[in-house]
Amino acid sequence: MASLGLGGLNVSARRKSVPSRNAAVERRNLITVCRFSVKTLIDRSCFETIDDSSPEFNNFAAILEQILSHRLKGQITWFGYESPRSFWDYIRVACRKVSHNCICSIENMENVSSSRAKGRAWIRVALMEKHLSEYISTALRDFKTTRRFYEDGAIVLGEEANMLAGMLLGLNAIDFSFCLKGEGLDGNFPAVIDYTPYLKFTQSSDSISSDEEELRTLGSSGSEGSTPENIGPPFIMDENSWYNKCKRVEQKYRLALEQKGYLEELVRLRENQLSESISQNKLLLQRIEDMDLAHKMEKEQLEYIIVELQDQLTVLKNNDLRSRQELTTHLTNQWPSPGALDVNAVALDTLLYRKHNQQWDEKSFQSLDQLSAEVSLSQTSLDPGHSQDGKQDGINLLNEGKEDTPSLLGLCGSLTSVASYKSLTSLKSSEYLASPTTEMTSPGLTPS
Repeated sequence: MASLGLGGLNVSARRKSVPSRNAAVERRNLITVCRFSVKTLIDRSCFETIDDSSPEFNNFAAILEQILSHRLKGQITWFGYESPRSFWDYIRVACRKVSHNCICSIENMENVSSSRAKGRAWIRVALMEKHLSEYISTALRDFKTTRRFYEDGAIVLGEEANMLAGMLLGLNAIDFSFCLKGEGLDGNFPAVIDYTPYLKFTQSSDSISSDEEELRTLGSSGSEGSTPENIGPPFIMDENSWYNKCKRVEQKYRLALEQKGYLEELVRLRENQLSESISQNKLLLQRIEDMDLAHKMEKEQLEYIIVELQDQLTVLKNNDLRSRQELTTHLTNQWPSPGALDVNAVALDTLLYRKHNQQWDEKSFQSLDQLSAEVSLSQTSLDPGHSQDGKQDGINLLNEGKEDTPSLLGLCGSLTSVASYKSLTSLKSSEYLASPTTEMTSPGLTPS
């Protein structure tokens, strides 16, 4: 009976250890496959753009969805039933603290209705934003929320969760391009992981030779006196396999040769472009130097012209000042004496008087030359230094030119004495003869 009791305890312990072992194996498998998928995704991004049609991305999205859905609790309804839940419900609550998050944008998408489709759209948007690792790290740090959504033994609650955030960090170096209206967002079908890309085994030539040596070693270790006939059959490759191998090597060689020729042609093209750029650079430098020299010469010429113009302006100013001084001196020296001014005034008043009484006719003066001669004669008669002979000659000359008129007799008689000259001056000052509107009734009036 005691032995049966111990056997029952061992069976129960085995039954309890089997689920825990299965959960641990499942976690390790998912984490390992996720690491492989990240590596293949990075390798593929070096040759082409990653989009929805890439099988490596589809496999990675399925693996990440399986990891985030591992041992996820269901939602308890009002009636006590447990309904299935998507990982989007957990991400929507746990990733609210991420700055500039896309949670609201995903919730407001019109073409995405189911919770699973929203979760798949979130994976694509986070990859395009290069923030997937940040989202996962922020969600895992919120341990209280994570504990509320997942059961014991989940990947996000174990030590593997920290490895997951580190692996996803390498995806920030890839530029993704996704369409959020494609078939990949269909939430009616669960994601399926394809393990075949990570289970392929290709035997290389080195491993084949090592297997050959191993078979020989195993065959020679049976007995010391063994002969070569006792050795197992060698690993022989058929003719087709060697032919295919040679074809692959030849194809690789041709491809490398074409790449080498392309690179050499590209190098020659770049060298030609570089030489042309250097020659153009030299021409531009020479043109810049010529332009600098021309600008300097123009500047010097302009400075010389400015200095010359300033000198000419200074000379013109000095000449103008000198001319003004000479004109002022000339006018000062040539200004007539007061006696001469009075004689000219008497002659002008007499002419105005005759004009007013319509006495300006051809009989009085034949030309303006006679008038100027009379004025000069009057000035000569009033000059004290002039001799009496000069007076007589002037009177005779005037008498020869024209006949005496009653209007001129009194004027000529008045010019022979200083008293008459003074009386004419007083008459001018009274403005009797200067006003053209004053009526003069006596044309023969002469000042006494």
